[in-house]
Amino acid sequence: MSVLTPARPKTFRPTSEWVLVGIIALLVLVMSLVNPEFFSVHTLFSILRSSLVPTVLALAVLLIIISGGIDVSFPAIAIFAAYTTISLAQRGSFDPGVIGILVIAIGIGALLGLVNGAVIARFRLPTLIVTLATQGIFKGALLAYVGSSYIAGLPESIAPYSTANLIAIESPRAYLPVLIVPVAVLVVGVSLLLRKTMFGRGLYAIGGDTESARRAGFPVMRFQVLLYVLAGAIAAVGGLLHVVLGRSANPQDLVGTELDVIAAVVLGGASIFGGRGSVVGTVLGVLLVQIINNSLILMGVPTAWQRASVGLLLVIGVGVQAVMAKRASKRTFVLDTEKE
Repeated sequence: MSVLTPARPKTFRPTSEWVLVGIIALLVLVMSLVNPEFFSVHTLFSILRSSLVPTVLALAVLLIIISGGIDVSFPAIAIFAAYTTISLAQRGSFDPGVIGILVIAIGIGALLGLVNGAVIARFRLPTLIVTLATQGIFKGALLAYVGSSYIAGLPESIAPYSTANLIAIESPRAYLPVLIVPVAVLVVGVSLLLRKTMFGRGLYAIGGDTESARRAGFPVMRFQVLLYVLAGAIAAVGGLLHVVLGRSANPQDLVGTELDVIAAVVLGGASIFGGRGSVVGTVLGVLLVQIINNSLILMGVPTAWQRASVGLLLVIGVGVQAVMAKRASKRTFVLDTEKE
């Protein structure tokens, strides 16, 4: 006679996304108590505005980290594509329109990403070393062959977008740029790409174990090339957003922001070892980094300490992942031993 045992109630296990939501809520609460002006629409819109470009760049980094790689060339690709596009329009005295400018920038970013992908996939070199080298090459080529001067104006077709607002509040002064719409569309698009397509599943498989992914039938080399082409195209969009929001093009911009973006992706739950990560977590990670930076500014903390705090967050995030991976490997070993 069999005895039916009652099913165990499901326990709520907080994911990295929920942990981030809790941390953000706690940080907002603490800062609101320290400085009541922090809890305002003005601060909210300010944080959202400062998160637009990092969010786009973080999406490119997320794809690469999920595949088990590290890319530090994305800021150079972003500003190379954006500055070259604006420079061509200004020097050639022609305006290809919003779509034309976007297509040119994406094409340049995809081409630079192809260089990364071809070298990494063909020669199986470490992604960090390759992208570190190409970062210097892209930045040097930009300054030597495209231009090194500051461009103050923008083509007439995109200039209005630098001041166009989706929401504007006069008192207190707060505004949310209309460019948040294409960023939101891109976020949804990358999320669907990762969750609903064979390419997205392939990236997770490659990040988990490249050889296993190859045996499962995924075209690893082709996916790696396509990955860096896509990451370059997304980075180019981020660079163009940066130029439009800043109402100018400076070839010296963006390079040096790698730490903030990579830290945001890692804090968002993406495993530095590959095979894990989500768009929601990445967006929350970007918001967390921007809230921390905004909070430190309101508290009058020097810029050097702001950079140190982001570096500390990155170390903590990677450290936590390493500890969790070690514990997971121990549990797997114990289970395998018991089966034998």
